[in-house]
Amino acid sequence: MNSPDPRYSPAPPTLSVIVVAADSGPDLRDCVRRVLACRLPLELILVDNASRDGVPPAIARAHEHDERLKLICSHRNIGFGPAVNLGAKQAAGRSLLILNPDCLIGEDDLKRLLAVQAAHPKAGLIGAVVCDAEGRPDPASRRRDPLLHRSLNTLLGRSGETVEVGGEIPAELVECEAVSGALMLLTREMFERLGGFDEKYFLHCEDLDLCRRVRDIGYQVLLAGDVRVAHGKGSSSRHRPVFVSRHKHRGMWRWFRQHDPAARNPFVSAAVWLGIWTHFVLQIPGQWWRLKTRSK
Repeated sequence: MNSPDPRYSPAPPTLSVIVVAADSGPDLRDCVRRVLACRLPLELILVDNASRDGVPPAIARAHEHDERLKLICSHRNIGFGPAVNLGAKQAAGRSLLILNPDCLIGEDDLKRLLAVQAAHPKAGLIGAVVCDAEGRPDPASRRRDPLLHRSLNTLLGRSGETVEVGGEIPAELVECEAVSGALMLLTREMFERLGGFDEKYFLHCEDLDLCRRVRDIGYQVLLAGDVRVAHGKGSSSRHRPVFVSRHKHRGMWRWFRQHDPAARNPFVSAAVWLGIWTHFVLQIPGQWWRLKTRSK
């Protein structure tokens, strides 16, 4: 058995970074490398959701002497939220950072987020501004609950409240209804109080649900607007667009039934169900065509 690398003598972690991989590709290597380059007392828990690309075990071999990296392998894809919950059960840190495998975060970013958490005891969940390769902020970094009237305004281009807040995201700390699930910081106490992610969401909308439940118990959802993190687009979505889209629409339907007052009206609820699944079916031909075009 190899002896531990003397460069690594990790202190007990104050932060547990949880990354879920599902055929996430080479972006995952960069994500892990950036986290492990940080000198903060942290651990990185990598949950492999039955990837077939061989990247997670290769990463584990490459960092086998770094005791801060823990690899948890699931023999089937159990979904994003359940995988995070699985990783959280083995986490030792006082704070949990849920990080997408295509996000690149640095030490200064982590310090800033932890400082915000320490200074705001009513902050139940903290997010950051995720940006594309050109540094453009993703509007989904700061969102509203996707209530029916807001979703219709967004879909139809009508005036009034939309799901996205709109406008430039200020480089300061702001309170909002929801942040991007690509990066979310919570205390372990808060995560356990919420019961973690709702495991009935497989993929998509579980982040909106978590933010809503934080607010429902009287805590704030904050966005650290001065923390900008590079974020790619998941390779799982590119390789399995119909699979991902189906679960996204399932998540939309579950969120509506759980949190939107309009769901109390059975006629409205039936119309929403029909609209969600009609939208899903209409997207399939384009998704198949784009997948076929990329594979050539």
